[in-house]
Amino acid sequence: MAVTLTEVDHGCWETHDQVKVDLSRIYHDAPSERLPQNANTFVQTHLNGGGVFCCALFDDRLLAAVSVQKEADAWWLAYFCVRKSMRRRGIGSRLMALIAEAAREQGRTLRVEAAQLQLEDQLLLTRLGYRPKAGGVYFELNPLAAGGY
Repeated sequence: MAVTLTEVDHGCWETHDQVKVDLSRIYHDAPSERLPQNANTFVQTHLNGGGVFCCALFDDRLLAAVSVQKEADAWWLAYFCVRKSMRRRGIGSRLMALIAEAAREQGRTLRVEAAQLQLEDQLLLTRLGYRPKAGGVYFELNPLAAGGY
């Protein structure tokens, strides 16, 4: 399945009904304890706060998403979720690789706060080349690991 990276910002959310449907479905599939609030409120709060979602796009549909806060030197990733019906197909790993490519092209580091991560999240990040930094406060992508990302 060839997915591409697409970014959803507040403007995209407001103007594309299918984006609203897809992004809402992605986060409705997440276990409720993994989000800080209900799915729709979470998405709107993140977008209203200037954040974006980096999403896996296939056949004009969003299948997975990661919330992203862009700073001058780093992109902070959080709340990674793949549609329940699309899990275990490599979509999440592909999305993370596409995000890494985009960040590298823009000279940005990728970081993920460690406090909210469950063990399986930490294992995935490690497999993708992220390493604990700042005494384990966050994970950061190691550009020499995971195929050069």
